[in-house]
Amino acid sequence: MLKVNKISKIYTKNNNPVKAIDNVSLEISPGDFVSLMGPSGSGKSSLLLMLGGMLKPSLGEVIIDGHSLYDLNPEKLSAFRLEKIGFVFQTFNLIPYLTALQNVQIPLLLKGMSSKQQIEKATALLEKVGLLDRMHHEPAELSIGQQQRVALARMLANDPSIILADEPTGNLDSAMSAHVMQFLGELNQEGRTVVMVTHDNNVAAHAKRRLTLVNGALEE
Repeated sequence: MLKVNKISKIYTKNNNPVKAIDNVSLEISPGDFVSLMGPSGSGKSSLLLMLGGMLKPSLGEVIIDGHSLYDLNPEKLSAFRLEKIGFVFQTFNLIPYLTALQNVQIPLLLKGMSSKQQIEKATALLEKVGLLDRMHHEPAELSIGQQQRVALARMLANDPSIILADEPTGNLDSAMSAHVMQFLGELNQEGRTVVMVTHDNNVAAHAKRRLTLVNGALEE
């Protein structure tokens, strides 16, 4: 269970407080698929980062499987994210000087796997996303769609139960967008929880629930 309890996020702009998220409460059951929509600047990405333990709320708490994320010390929070949560970003966040295989190995290295285990699992994941023949290529040698598939493989490296996706189709053409959404749908059918930020109604239609942020407040 992912539970958000009365969280707010307040930034400072020109010495004035700006409330990006305003007293939001939310429950997401295991295996749910939620799309999060709203106009630009409505706080969608901020909310997603708070759900994933990446951005501390100004007020309130985020609870996953009974753990209040921001009550954990930094080391325990990092370990919890590594075990439970997979992130997919619009910009992919691949390391440019590493190959596709090495990029997917990173979470496995952080988890303490041996080099042999890392290579075996990363290879299997790249095969799962159809990139076995490109695994020794660096990001600059891959198409945009291929880079997103590497990012998806890396996200799966630690077998997360929760997937947080921020505009996962934002840089993709319609054919590749459909492929990514099919892939996320399959992961959801396996029992993983998916929370996805998108501005695209067609993409949002793949979700089981649609939430909208307007002026920092949540509507369903």
